[in-house]
Amino acid sequence: MKEFIATVQTAIISTLDKKNHPFSSYAPYIYDNNRFYVYISDIATHAKNIQRNPKASLFFVEDESKTENVFARKRVSLQCDSQKIERGSERFEVVLDLFAEKFDAKMVGTLKKMLDFNLYEFKVNYGEATFGFGKAYFIGGEHMDELIARSEVNPHHGVSK
Repeated sequence: MKEFIATVQTAIISTLDKKNHPFSSYAPYIYDNNRFYVYISDIATHAKNIQRNPKASLFFVEDESKTENVFARKRVSLQCDSQKIERGSERFEVVLDLFAEKFDAKMVGTLKKMLDFNLYEFKVNYGEATFGFGKAYFIGGEHMDELIARSEVNPHHGVSK
């Protein structure tokens, strides 16, 4: 899973709005210490949604231009709980430094000055991955980063059929 997500720079974030309707958007992300982080504006709908309801899904999908078969794009879907990381905290500073290393440092510096931007952490509770036809897995393990072959029993929800 880690190898695949490292090839994707942005996560598609799915949240629920105040009427419980699904909403999807995207943001660049950092993966560190078994957690995902996005730095997004409070003006953005997905930020408002996770402030109301911390349940969210992160989706990583193979670039269409790089896939062998558009019907079997590699993908990982992760069900998460999110929380805001306080501006100025040690974790905030560490993760913003990681954003600056991975992405455009000047842009991250500019965004860091914008007080409507906040850092959100996503802890994975459950996930699924597909890496082609017949290559479907559950995400599990102590740090929710291991591929578990699909069988009759889903380790998170019981029987999968």
